[in-house]
Amino acid sequence: MKLPLFRLAVTLLAFNFNLYPCESQITKPNKYGARVIDDIEQYKKTVKAYPYKSMVDLGSFIPNIVIDLKYATDKNLMRKPLYKDKTAYVRFPVALKLWQVQEELEELGYGLKVWDAYRPYFVTVEMYQKLNKNFVAHPKYGSIHNRGCAVDITIIDLATGKELEMPTSHDQFSFRASHKCNYVSPKAVKNRELLRNIMIKHSFVPLEHEWWHYDFKLWRKYELLNLSFEELRESE
Repeated sequence: MKLPLFRLAVTLLAFNFNLYPCESQITKPNKYGARVIDDIEQYKKTVKAYPYKSMVDLGSFIPNIVIDLKYATDKNLMRKPLYKDKTAYVRFPVALKLWQVQEELEELGYGLKVWDAYRPYFVTVEMYQKLNKNFVAHPKYGSIHNRGCAVDITIIDLATGKELEMPTSHDQFSFRASHKCNYVSPKAVKNRELLRNIMIKHSFVPLEHEWWHYDFKLWRKYELLNLSFEELRESE
């Protein structure tokens, strides 16, 4: 899998994003004290000034990646669909890094399955109001998912499409989900470590008590977003 020339050119520009500051000061704090972009025109203005902040559809950007958004179904902690759309969005540099992960996994006959990516801020607020506060981000700070800089993922066998054995299923909050837990099968530990090592290699940070969750290490450069998937699609 090779990136087209135009994408390679943009890549070179994108990796200069260390030169740009986070523009969170352009938004006013909401009732929780968080600065959130909740207007599509404000988002467009930010992206025009800082193109690397654009949101990318992973399913279109990365060949062979599998998208299975749990929050677009009722198979999640809230037991109801929270997304009206099954598109997995992330910031552009995050998509580039995941493309690199996918390419490396493909050499082993594997690929990525995405369970969650960008999560609109209002969904985090709803989850915080109704779920155990220990497992959900406080609206004052928002979630890194709200910034388009976090993914919940696993590995699949490309030949069969089946998920590799992992310590737990998605969003199973127990000690078994921790990267420190080895009271699971050796195969699950091996697969968990394969995913962890590749993700760390490509600029992601694991969440220690959720083997499936990874944050892009430069997430602080990106604002919280409260934009629907429909709005993002129309802005492309």
